[in-house]
Amino acid sequence: HLQEFVTVLVRDPRTQKEDSWHSYIDYEIFIHTNSMCFTRKTSCVRRRFREFVWLRQRLQSNAVLIQLPELPSKTPFFNMNNPHHVDHRRRGLQEFLEKILQDALLLSDSRLHLFLQTQLSPEDMEACVSGQTKYSVADAIHEFASLNRRFPIEDEERKKGKNGADSDSESSSSGLGPSDDSISCGCKASAASEES
Repeated sequence: HLQEFVTVLVRDPRTQKEDSWHSYIDYEIFIHTNSMCFTRKTSCVRRRFREFVWLRQRLQSNAVLIQLPELPSKTPFFNMNNPHHVDHRRRGLQEFLEKILQDALLLSDSRLHLFLQTQLSPEDMEACVSGQTKYSVADAIHEFASLNRRFPIEDEERKKGKNGADSDSESSSSGLGPSDDSISCGCKASAASEES
């Protein structure tokens, strides 16, 4: 039985302009998992600090008995142009999500999944979770995935599925598979023996 894992990365902070006066930073949240709890096994969304604050409040109000991990502190001195500040916050957000994703009760909260695997706003997430939208939580996640073609691996697999049968060139190229593997294994083995 494969060990279940959830990898979450908070990365790629970018400054977004709201209007000529206001900017904010958002961060990419990358999820890679084999957990049954997740609708999608890989996803990438962008969220800002304010949305993390919303998420924590909602999760806390649902799971009263759990002491939720803290977010990185909301400091009045936070400077978007200071890479140290931004990276400190990015790390704090990642640690926050890592801790939350270890808790089965929190994982059962649909808001968390919408937050991590769609680009819905807090208002829309709330509406979806409370059944006020035509679409379900799973619909929203699938819909976002279909809009968001950022996973070339899946596209490749889809192409193979479509024209793998009728083109000879496909099958002959896939014949290279095993020999490629043995080459890479050989490399690994030699690297390992050098280290020892």
